[in-house]
Amino acid sequence: MKKGSNLYPIVNFKCPRCHEGELYPSSTFSFQKSFEMHDNCAHCGANFFPEPGFYYGAMFISYIFSGFFCIFFLVITMLALKWNAAVAIGSLILIMAVFFVWLFRFARAIWLSINLKYDPTKTKKE
Repeated sequence: MKKGSNLYPIVNFKCPRCHEGELYPSSTFSFQKSFEMHDNCAHCGANFFPEPGFYYGAMFISYIFSGFFCIFFLVITMLALKWNAAVAIGSLILIMAVFFVWLFRFARAIWLSINLKYDPTKTKKE
């Protein structure tokens, strides 16, 4: 996956406009400032919060991903692996608790990439 592709800023949590600046001040699994996001790109100056409530759409993306993952996980563990319901649900809760911050950030990166397009000419803060 190279710069310029639509998936690059989503997977790497980079600015979707310049593919250089970081979206978040900390790494995903540090759990310090887990839900904080930069207001603007340090590289190109893109506004990551263009309007109040901008990231409501990211909640729907997160809900869809987590819903399908939960269904898939329970079907695999209960039907294919023959785990009982308590073990499968307990494992699912543990996995979702660990990956909650990653899913939150991933959904925001997707939403921002949908709404902010790549522009290779925007390489310096203007």
